[in-house]
Amino acid sequence: MKTMLKGIAASDGVACGRVYRLDEPDLHVSQQTITDLDYELNRFRQALEATVSEIETIKTRVNKNLGADRAQVFIAQMAMLKDRDLIGNIEHQMQDRHVNAEFAVSLVSATVEDELAALADNPYLQERLTNWRAVAKRLTAHLLGVTLPDLALVNEPVIVVTHDLIASEAVAANPQQVLGFITDAGGRTSHSSILARSLNIPAVVGTQAATHELTNGELVVVNGTQGNVMVGPTTEEVATARQTMAQRVKNQRKLEKLKHFETVSRDGVGVTLAANMGTVADLPRVVASGAEAIGLFRTEFLYLDAQHLPTEDEQFEIYRRVLEKMRPRPVVIRTLDVGGDKNLPYRPSQSEANPFMGARAIRQSLAHQQVFRSQLRALIRASAFGQLKIMFPMIATLDELRQAKAIYDDERAKLTAKRVPMGKIAVGMMVEVPAAALLADRFANEVDFMSIGTNDLIGYTLAADRTNQNVAYLYQPYHPAILRLIDRVISAGHAAGIPVAMCGEMAGDPIALPLLLGMGLDEFSMAPGTILKTRQLIRQLDAHELASLAETTVNSAGTSQEVITMVQAAVPNVLK
Repeated sequence: MKTMLKGIAASDGVACGRVYRLDEPDLHVSQQTITDLDYELNRFRQALEATVSEIETIKTRVNKNLGADRAQVFIAQMAMLKDRDLIGNIEHQMQDRHVNAEFAVSLVSATVEDELAALADNPYLQERLTNWRAVAKRLTAHLLGVTLPDLALVNEPVIVVTHDLIASEAVAANPQQVLGFITDAGGRTSHSSILARSLNIPAVVGTQAATHELTNGELVVVNGTQGNVMVGPTTEEVATARQTMAQRVKNQRKLEKLKHFETVSRDGVGVTLAANMGTVADLPRVVASGAEAIGLFRTEFLYLDAQHLPTEDEQFEIYRRVLEKMRPRPVVIRTLDVGGDKNLPYRPSQSEANPFMGARAIRQSLAHQQVFRSQLRALIRASAFGQLKIMFPMIATLDELRQAKAIYDDERAKLTAKRVPMGKIAVGMMVEVPAAALLADRFANEVDFMSIGTNDLIGYTLAADRTNQNVAYLYQPYHPAILRLIDRVISAGHAAGIPVAMCGEMAGDPIALPLLLGMGLDEFSMAPGTILKTRQLIRQLDAHELASLAETTVNSAGTSQEVITMVQAAVPNVLK
């Protein structure tokens, strides 16, 4: 009998196939008394080495398939496996209690979980807890000789069903074989949803019951656009789903034709579609995407991927390569943005009760000026090889901006005195703190451009962590308060005669796009895979007509749903 499973529309598209359950293996361990400690320590160290190698392989796949920003979780996990205190504690348990390695891992895991679980309101420590669980699971599996589920083993078209999709599972997904995802947990802005969209695979998340109701081999149709799963579809429904899938492939081929087109609205208003990137490994995807610029190069991954602070020359070579490859297209390079959930494994960091509001981004740079100055020198030297824009992250006050600019001016003056070749450089800032958005008219007079970082702006404005399921409903990109802040920033930038860009998930959101175009946003920076679809949508829209829609929405909408309803009513044929 046909049934319908409801969930959250996470990644657009329709997929039809047989269920492949990504079930957890039995990793139960029992205590054993050991008599040969050297043998047991050697067994543990071999398992540790195998786990490090496995995670390194996964990280490399993530870099290649999803980009360096998605690989960050594995960098953190490898850092844990190299944490002498943590690993040393496991070995001490084996030595002091004469217990087997897997039981020692479980003892330390219990301690770590007790310590971190008690700090549920700290997002950084909760992320650390999640990473430790993943590490402990892999380490235990190697000790038990158990193989963890691996999507790379899938050799036929399937729909993956799991409690929650995590990066280490998703990275192995071959889009030719993994047709769709269904999860119990997650929301529109959860990591599982972002991963599915990065892979361009239809997904329905947050069903709460998929793993209980779906069995291996069962035929289902996943509708990632409407947020439902059809279980046991009829022959006609299967045929319709497969026609939709075939049409999607055709649509993608049509999009490829737009790769070399300019991004211009139906009434002739031009905007820039830029790509976000994390490392040089992302560069081929960016170039192939049809991007007209790089709107955000996240330099923190140069530091997170390294075993030591990158030298000035090491950074220079990377920046030069990116600028040369993109020339004459502009490249926005964001200065080091660490802290919060991104800490350098080789540099001690101070424990903070709320690291997302602590010493992160520009605050770290101003506190550690030697590192900041080294990066700025590398950037200034590289500017001779392309069109460079330098962007400071998480600016909250004019004093911070002026101090950062003063350091930049000082390093530029020193290099000029040495007759070091350099190009013209634009200096800008990210607007991701509400205070900066509210004072955008002041900031706009002191920078060459501004870029709105919507991910943090939404979280800080609504006091909602998108990774926290308890408040996920508050993470609302279309919230009228967010739209008012964005409109304020764009207006302030234009009044000062500077361009305003946006980077983050919202820049490529089809509901937000008509409003952003109507507000006059100059540049949309997004994941490379979203660029052509966005270009197609913009070419169908009338920017002047949307200016009226944006004004009405900003001034009259009171809820996110009201915003969605107004946009869908204004451009119904485009947003099908």
